[in-house]
Amino acid sequence: MARKVRKSDAITPVEYSGLQAAYDHFNKELFGGQLPDVFITYQRKARSLGYFSADRFNGRLDKVGRHELALNPDGFLNESDMEICSTLVHEQHHVWQHAKGTAPKRGYHDREWAAKMKLSGLQPTSTGMADGRETGQHMTHLIVSGGKFEQSFKRLAASKWRLNLESALRPNQQKGPSSKTKFTCVKCGQNAWGKPDLAVTCTPCRVPMRAAT
Repeated sequence: MARKVRKSDAITPVEYSGLQAAYDHFNKELFGGQLPDVFITYQRKARSLGYFSADRFNGRLDKVGRHELALNPDGFLNESDMEICSTLVHEQHHVWQHAKGTAPKRGYHDREWAAKMKLSGLQPTSTGMADGRETGQHMTHLIVSGGKFEQSFKRLAASKWRLNLESALRPNQQKGPSSKTKFTCVKCGQNAWGKPDLAVTCTPCRVPMRAAT
């Protein structure tokens, strides 16, 4: 006999309503509420932290197309909620470009996308370094210290918002080191986040940035 699950015990509505709340929060604060509704999912896709796919689903009754925005829970390990939300917002920029801009060929990150990312306080980079290319097929980003995204996330976190789940480690799998390290310029104090072994340089000051210890 199936166990009756109280609504308060059910993790699915808790986790997915949290993702929807984050999407709506950043939609309002970074995109002026211009983004359309999307179906947010968790998908484990190799070498990808997330993706946006237009019209990936159809309604079974109304036959209306539904966009998909997917996050990879394997990429949540050792990452803060802010870093995970930055991936969500990265993908929201693809949603914005599809709805309000000029969508490029599949998977490409062009200048329009990069310019909007920078306005939102996320620095596009092809290498994970501050001086990486801003456009390309495979792109990541750095969180700009004090930028619009960081400030917006702080307001979200102040509302007691949080994620609850991440991928479980498989048998014999070790939890590796964090894929994001904070780097600080010793001259101007500007911060950037990237892989722990990066050689990051502050472009304005032309000096190496120091990794947090």
